[in-house]
Formats: sequence, C-alpha cells, structure tokens
Amino acid sequence: MSLARIPFWLVMLIASMVVAQNVNYQQDPNWKVPVEAAEKKNPLANQPELAAGGKKLFIRICVECHGRSGEGVKRNAADLQLSIVQAQSDGALFWKITNGNPDRGMPSFSRLPELQRWQIVLYLRALKPTESSS
Repeated sequence: MSLARIPFWLVMLIASMVVAQNVNYQQDPNWKVPVEAAEKKNPLANQPELAAGGKKLFIRICVECHGRSGEGVKRNAADLQLSIVQAQSDGALFWKITNGNPDRGMPSFSRLPELQRWQIVLYLRALKPTESSS
C-alpha cells in the first residue's frame, strides 16, 4: 500500500501519537525528595472514589504539559505512565506536586489545598503504564 492511499486522518493520528509521548523522559537526578516527605502516607488512600476529583484537577492544571493520559507532551515533562514514575511513593509524588521543579519547568502547586494535591496523587495511580515503561 502506498502512502498516497493511506487516509490523511490516519497519518495525522499516528504522527500525533508518536510526537505526543515523551519516550525520552529522564528523571532529574537533582530533584530529590526528602525521606520524611517520601514516607508520608496519602490520607485519601482508602477512598479511591476521590480520584475522580483528582482527574478533574489534572485535566485543569496538568494536561498542558503531561497530556490527557499523562504521557508527557512537553519537553522535560514526565511521562506519568512510566514505571519509574509509578514506582515512587505517594508521599514523593505529593512532594513533587507541591514543590515543583523550576529547573525542568514544573511549577509548584502548593497553592492548591492539601487534599486536592492528594486527590491528584490518587488519580496518577489510575494511569496505566505504557508498554515501554519497563
């Protein structure tokens, strides 16, 4: 089949999928979470239904850089589906959301109420790891 016979929309869909995922994401080795922060437990961990609120917040404030599925669409934005991200503790993710990483363009979301930040952590746990995340 020649390229001329492939529908334009299909070519654009495939191109957007290839461009959208941040397959070259590398964690910032200097972005270290303090041990006491990493050990914090999510007070909402036993309320998974609250992840829906985390999803709404994620769509409102995170999608621009991390993409709708957390795939990391902007340069340096983490692919939140990767096992290297998913393996981090809830406390570590909460700390990163709270403090941001200005060196990589991640703003601090400390202005959000604490429980809303924990809701985002709940939602991040619902993201499915990609095939290339191992």
